[in-house]
Amino acid sequence: MAKREIAIVYDWMDSWGGVERMLLILNEMFPEAKWYTSYVDEERAQWVRKLKVKTSFIQSLPSFIKKSRILSLPFYPYAFESFDLKGYDLVISVTSSFAKSVITGPGTRHICILLTPTRWLWSHGEMYDLGCTNFDLCNPIKSWVVRKMQAWDMVAASRPDKIISISQTVADRCLKYYDRKSEVVYPPFDIEYWKSVKRKTCNAKRLFFNEYYLIVSRLEPYKKVDLVIVTFNKMKDKKLIIVGKGTQEQKLKAIAGENTRFIQDISDQELADLYLSATALIMPQEEDFGYVALEAQFFGCPVIAYAKGGATETVIPQKTGIFFSDQTVSSLQDAVAEVGCRKYNLGGRYGHLKRFSKEKFVHKLESLACDL
Repeated sequence: MAKREIAIVYDWMDSWGGVERMLLILNEMFPEAKWYTSYVDEERAQWVRKLKVKTSFIQSLPSFIKKSRILSLPFYPYAFESFDLKGYDLVISVTSSFAKSVITGPGTRHICILLTPTRWLWSHGEMYDLGCTNFDLCNPIKSWVVRKMQAWDMVAASRPDKIISISQTVADRCLKYYDRKSEVVYPPFDIEYWKSVKRKTCNAKRLFFNEYYLIVSRLEPYKKVDLVIVTFNKMKDKKLIIVGKGTQEQKLKAIAGENTRFIQDISDQELADLYLSATALIMPQEEDFGYVALEAQFFGCPVIAYAKGGATETVIPQKTGIFFSDQTVSSLQDAVAEVGCRKYNLGGRYGHLKRFSKEKFVHKLESLACDL
């Protein structure tokens, strides 16, 4: 087979999470691919050093602009549409916002891995204030911006030749908002890698608390971490450890009680130790997929999840976790009480996780990539 020229496009590279694990597997699959993104923050995303990345003009903007989603918002459409992707046989965009908008020629196949239709435009707009403090003044401006960006986003969503969604939840949103059918291809969960991590684990149970509940999440508004903190403020006998960072960090620390601790920048071995000793992982958000639910279940940690979104596809109720029906303090309190009364034996049960295996993801994406 002739050598193919491949480009992979991602919105921005400034953090670490489940999506970034998938990006590194894409790099394993296509080691010669050239990567494109709006900007890179190597201090916060050291994994980027493994890639050959071309950034947009946003990289040259002052830090206070490029690191602010609000101030840099007007530049993103131009940034991605300005990339010159001539000569590529295959372009893979991975996106929850702008990367799907790249312009390709007639001889290029464009596959979009859709993480979700842009949240602040479609499914979760009420959670984003776009930096407004005077709502009487800003709401009309926000409405105007959203209408203009929705029109542009619809055009951008029409550009990929094929869209694959990371969950049925995302596929349903894709059909609802973009009027496009998409195939579900779950993100890769590398069981063999996590087995190797598990062999290196030790007992971190007394790191902060003897018994605790766990959150592993970006600290962003739609993740609903504040709901969990407020709930645990009312359950002072329960302990909470939060792993992650994001724009809401200071706000969340300000409302957290003495029974809550925050952690950042830990290794996978340290994360595994936390899963092994936690009473349960809590996922209060409507997740697009929810990679951390798979991590927790692998290490025998049951999941308390909001009964909507990607978690309904990854958690088996009453076997690997439980769901709570409303994003309220009382509903979450009831779920915490229920999981504390149950006995779970998840250790070594990998059968459920095989449907999300790295091998399935690689096989499916390679078959799509070969269909040129």
